[in-house]
Amino acid sequence: MATFLFDEIIFGPVKSRRLGVSLGINLLPAKRKICNFNCIYCECGWTLDIDKTVSHLPRREEVYEALELKLSGMKVKSQSPDVITYAGNGEPTLHPDFPGIIDDSIILRDKYFPKAKIAVLSNSTTITNPLVKAALIKVDMNILKLDSTFDSTVKIHNQPGKLIDVEELINNLAGFNGKLIIQTLFLRGIYNGIVIDNTTPVEINTWLKAIERIRPSEVMIYTISRDTPEGGQLNKVPGKELRGIAALVEKLGIKTQVSH
Repeated sequence: MATFLFDEIIFGPVKSRRLGVSLGINLLPAKRKICNFNCIYCECGWTLDIDKTVSHLPRREEVYEALELKLSGMKVKSQSPDVITYAGNGEPTLHPDFPGIIDDSIILRDKYFPKAKIAVLSNSTTITNPLVKAALIKVDMNILKLDSTFDSTVKIHNQPGKLIDVEELINNLAGFNGKLIIQTLFLRGIYNGIVIDNTTPVEINTWLKAIERIRPSEVMIYTISRDTPEGGQLNKVPGKELRGIAALVEKLGIKTQVSH
């Protein structure tokens, strides 16, 4: 099915389901995805050559210049973004200058739109890198993925480039001491003949226990909304069910946002 990639460093602003008016930043190559996950639902399509992740990344200086040009132009037009979002064609924290780029974006945000927030959408795989973790702690919205608490589900759902120990991941997420937002995508369907469903009672109950351990400032719950690369055998989870899951999170005293 059709998917899309961003062809510029800066894209938008766009209206985001979760973030409002979002100005996007792509730290990865134009029209090529680089990620250490290969999620079956990814709107950017499949990750090709997962072990070959070196490919014409924009330089830190290029990102700075592009962001300043865009923000200064928006300032002239009185177009205020709600959020400056690092997302794009894959996993943004894989950029070797990610910590410095975050420092630059904070400077530019404060100069042009001090009320705007800075967000990073990450798959959580690089948070053991102390420099990446420190950078993530600096941003307003440190949004980290946790789609399941079962290694077997993550293996199918996210198809990581190397095996993920979810118990270790949960401990690392808890190490942010609440300075993070957990995002979870719920879906059900069939992939390569295997039934997948991270909304079963067992999945939800163990996921809730993980959320209680991590104690994030917020949880973002969502489901697929665009075409996915696997061929159309994945199904959205109805909004009513998502709201039911959100209600369970809110009983833990944790703010929850639902998008569907």
